[in-house]
Amino acid sequence: MPELSQETERTRGTLPFGPAEVSGPSMVPTLYHGDRLLVHWGARVRPGDVVVLRHPFQQDLLVVKRAAQRREGGWWVLGDNSYAGGDSTDYGVVPEELVLGRVRFRFRPRKPAQRSPFALVRWALSAVRPVLCDRSASRRLRAR
Repeated sequence: MPELSQETERTRGTLPFGPAEVSGPSMVPTLYHGDRLLVHWGARVRPGDVVVLRHPFQQDLLVVKRAAQRREGGWWVLGDNSYAGGDSTDYGVVPEELVLGRVRFRFRPRKPAQRSPFALVRWALSAVRPVLCDRSASRRLRAR
């Protein structure tokens, strides 16, 4: 389950946008371990958005999931990697007040092995990307 760094919690209260760092495989292929995120705290959430939320059972743990569907009592959230688990299939609907913000951009840091000019150009073209809404989340929800 992607955890976020402690720095995320400190900047959340003071600024509308803040950084976060992904740790874990549950959002692969959208987000990978080590990706940096730009989070819009308090943004309106729609189905398909990638969101930052407090874990329902461990409130000190922040996680990144996709808001699949609004249900009575909150949001049904899913990881993009169905094999990793740690989403609403494990803990149910997440109350609205635990959904803290929406992920806007992803920055993928350069790996030390990326030294050739071709690898650097490829990294530069793909390092920063917006994290877009995935409307297919509801189809994945029905398939489970």
